[in-house]
Amino acid sequence: MADTKDNNGGLFFIAIALVAASFILGHQLVEMRKAGDMISVTGSAKRPIVSDLIVWSGNVSSQEGTQQDAYKSVQAHAQRMQKFFKENGVPDAEVTMKPVSSEQIQEFNQNGYQTGRILGYRVNQNFEIRSPRVDAIEELIKKSDQLISEGVPFSGWGAQYLYTKLADLRIEMLGEAMKDASERAKVMAESSGSKLGELRDARMGVFQVTPRNSTDVSDYGYYDTSSKEKDITAVVKASYSLD
Repeated sequence: MADTKDNNGGLFFIAIALVAASFILGHQLVEMRKAGDMISVTGSAKRPIVSDLIVWSGNVSSQEGTQQDAYKSVQAHAQRMQKFFKENGVPDAEVTMKPVSSEQIQEFNQNGYQTGRILGYRVNQNFEIRSPRVDAIEELIKKSDQLISEGVPFSGWGAQYLYTKLADLRIEMLGEAMKDASERAKVMAESSGSKLGELRDARMGVFQVTPRNSTDVSDYGYYDTSSKEKDITAVVKASYSLD
């Protein structure tokens, strides 16, 4: 008789445990369903821009038997270069002359090893032009081969095109991208027979500054400096509840 009571008591506690487990499991499923009643979308905004700052660099160089002669020669070339800039309307404030650099020209034997003999010296004078007058500097670049025709050992490198108002534009474009995300989410919600609820989460993606009509993108963001005309793309990722 005692065994029967013990068995009944055990079954009672097992039943309670099963009910409790069912309640907990059911509660978890409800919470999971609630968490699952969300929609995540990506919104974007794109604007065309034209660069408002150009940076152009290059140098003049000289190679002579002594360091002193190479320095004197490169100074003469640098003076002619600066005169050329002024002749073409470039103000001194836009030109930065970098420190002169010098290197030894070593002699090598037929096996490619240095012999220890110094053949001469090469001295370089670098410059940088930074200007908001983008079109004017582009014309200057086209004319720079005039220096070479005069015998000046001049080298000009590719210009960089920048946009100085990017920080201000980012704020506006994030708002546009967020609006795009909301519209996309609304369409998707309605197509599934639901209504768009509250915004639950929003995260800013990377900005892409690419050449006009380019398809170049990067997971870490992209900032093109090789083209004057560009596209700026802002991306946001947003999650909304569904009602």
